[in-house]
Amino acid sequence: MTKYILHGGFNKEKGDVQVNDEFFQEMLKNTAEEVRVLLVYFAEREEMVSLRIEQDKEQFGKNKRKKNLNFRIATEETFVEDCAWADIIYLHGGRTFKLMEVLKKYKNIKNAFSSKIVAGDSAGANALGQFFYSKNSKEIKEIGKGLGILPFKIVAHYKDGVTNPLENVEPNLETLFIKEYEIKVFHL
Repeated sequence: MTKYILHGGFNKEKGDVQVNDEFFQEMLKNTAEEVRVLLVYFAEREEMVSLRIEQDKEQFGKNKRKKNLNFRIATEETFVEDCAWADIIYLHGGRTFKLMEVLKKYKNIKNAFSSKIVAGDSAGANALGQFFYSKNSKEIKEIGKGLGILPFKIVAHYKDGVTNPLENVEPNLETLFIKEYEIKVFHL
């Protein structure tokens, strides 16, 4: 069984990483003493990757308890092998369409995720759904097709009172609204 953890995202430049403890604890919950963590930054701006690696390793370290963590940074060339190696696959946030450009290259990606813990933050959460709404700025708001792994339309960074931007897309599919700092967990 695969465990999917979706995080609604947050503004990383302004966000308090302390609020993320629940997300990192959920990723590490019920794992062995030795844990292999694959950090996936395909959605992130290149100039931000080294900072995100440092921040994420710090968050994992803060929440690991007595577990020994072994990290690997995913590459496009070895992504499927990287997934096979990992216990946890962490799809970091950033730009959803940038992430989808890379992930859609891999046939049967769902098989690569099988029996793993797959965590998606913002863009990473969006990518796992059937469809997603991505708001990269006040001006750029886009609807896209996800990997189709989870049976939802996904809206990350959701705020109460905002109308459903995916209301007219596949009306029979449930829309999953995930607020900033909120997590949702699914076992499939």
